This record gives sequence, C-alpha cells and structure tokens, in this order.
Amino acid sequence: MRRARPWVTGGYQRSHDFSYIAGVPGRRDLTLELPVRGEFSLRAAAEFGFGPREGQREPFDGAMRLAFPVDGGRGYAGATLCHRDADGPVTVQLALRLDADPRAALAQVARVVSLDHDGVPFGRVGQVDPLIGALQRAHPGQRPVLFHSPYEAAAWAIISARRPPAQAARVREELSRQLGETFSLAGQERHAFPQPEHLLGLGDQFPGLNLEKLTRLRGVAEAALDGRLDVSLLHELGPEQAYIQLQQLKGIGPFYAGLIVLRASGFADAMLPMAEPRLLDRAARLYGHSGEPTVEWLGGLAEAWRPVRTWCMVLIRLAGDSGTVVP
Repeated sequence: MRRARPWVTGGYQRSHDFSYIAGVPGRRDLTLELPVRGEFSLRAAAEFGFGPREGQREPFDGAMRLAFPVDGGRGYAGATLCHRDADGPVTVQLALRLDADPRAALAQVARVVSLDHDGVPFGRVGQVDPLIGALQRAHPGQRPVLFHSPYEAAAWAIISARRPPAQAARVREELSRQLGETFSLAGQERHAFPQPEHLLGLGDQFPGLNLEKLTRLRGVAEAALDGRLDVSLLHELGPEQAYIQLQQLKGIGPFYAGLIVLRASGFADAMLPMAEPRLLDRAARLYGHSGEPTVEWLGGLAEAWRPVRTWCMVLIRLAGDSGTVVP
C-alpha cells in the first residue's frame, strides 16, 4: 500500500477545478476537456521526442496517446488527446484501470503536455527576447512535454544510465509489458509503466538489467511509495531543494536529478545550479556569446525569461545545429 501523503495535484490544482468529476471515481471511460491558455500545438507535443521515445517519433495522425501509472500509486490510465479547434480546449478520452482517480489522471495529462500553466506569459517573453521569439515561430505552439511522473523519470534514469537510449527504451517497454498495463488507444497499443508496488516485486533477474540496476530500481519504487517522488512534495520543496533531495536516491546524480526536476515535475520557471554542456553551448552559439558559457552566464540571460525559464530552455535545446543569432 502507498505510504505517501494525501494526493494533491501540485501546480494544476491552483488553476483548475476538478469538482465536476469528483463524483465519478468508479467510471472506467471518460471524455473530458483541458482548457488552453496561450498558443499550443498538439502536433508539436505528440512529435516531441525525448527519453524513452528518443529516436522513435511517430507520424502525427491527429491524436496523442499516453499510457501511465496514475499519480498516487493506484491504477493506470490511457489517454487519447485531440485538438480539433485551435481556439478551443483539448479533448481527453480517458480509459481508467484498477480504481484510478480520474482527477489525478487528468491533472497528470495536463502536466505532461504543459497545459497546467497559462501559456500567455511565454508569448510575452518571445516579444521581449528576439531569439526566443524566433524559436517560437520556428516551433509554433511548442511547450515542454514531460515524463509521466517524477517516479517514471527516476526509473528511466536508472534504466538508461550508461546505455544507448534505444536499448534502454526496449528494456522499459518490456518492463511495462510484463508488469504494467496495456491500452488500445485510437487503434494503437500503448503499455503503461508499472506502479511502484509492482516494480518493487522485481527479482534479481530481468533481461537487460544487472543486479545493481535492479536494486536501484527497487530503491526508486520505495521512494515513490514513501511519497518522496510526489509532484506535490517536490513543488513544496521548490526546484533547488528538490534537486538536492533527489540526489539522495542511489543512482541519481546531478544530471538525472536535474532531469527529474525540469522534465518531470512541471516547474515552468526553474533554474538549477547545473546545465548540460550541450544546452550551454547551444545557448552561447544562438546568442553570439564569445566567452566560456557558464551556468552563471545562462542564469543572468534567463532573468528575461521569467516566469517561463524552463520553457525557454527547452526551446533552446530543440534548436538545430544552425540557428538564428540575435543581432
């Protein structure tokens, strides 16, 4: 059984009311809507590749499909997202398994595609910073796409450490097939990663995972069951303190702690005391910075990006090898 604090939706509960579905916890299939504030492209979200999906992008057919263990340690959800009207809400068809909380599932979907935040301030930053504005035009409607949860990001960190992403993705897929749940979403099959209690039951052998990785995965499962990977807790701590706390997990160093904070927790405006070299180098090239790019330099530059510093860094990370340099 879960040992965490009561479920809260983190940043999403501050801007949306889920009372209208509070009375249907036993329903298995729901069609709900997510409001959109600011520019948003479902195509850009669906084609966004990272982590387990790196190198495996699929052609966009009008729907985005997600399958995941629901926050709170209970049940699974499959979600099919459609956005027929650019000025309207995103429709979410939810398939729920094993008493999953529909409010938690919908909040999780919103966080994954960054619809838990108002996108209008992001557009304003693009008006102030010419480079960010140029990247927004090059990637219209692009918002960060996150891991389904900090728990899944931490598990991915253990699985993918020191191995090619495609190989790690195969291991994750097999874990999901064997221990998670399978959904048929708009004609395609998706496998949800196992809930922590099932991951905790891993023995000492699994294809593609040595004993050390299996031990560390069980440690991640324990942390999730104890509530140490709850989005609500990480938001209470704040990005900097969460970054420090996450490194107490065995196998989670500075790089992966940053991944969990920035790419799984839903912080739209975080600046950590670390940055991957590729991000620093790309930012320096795009902004025509001739000196050594440092975290301090990037932090000073990012002051103009508040309150969406994380979103701006994702755009810079997406920029190709050739890009516009600010005059």
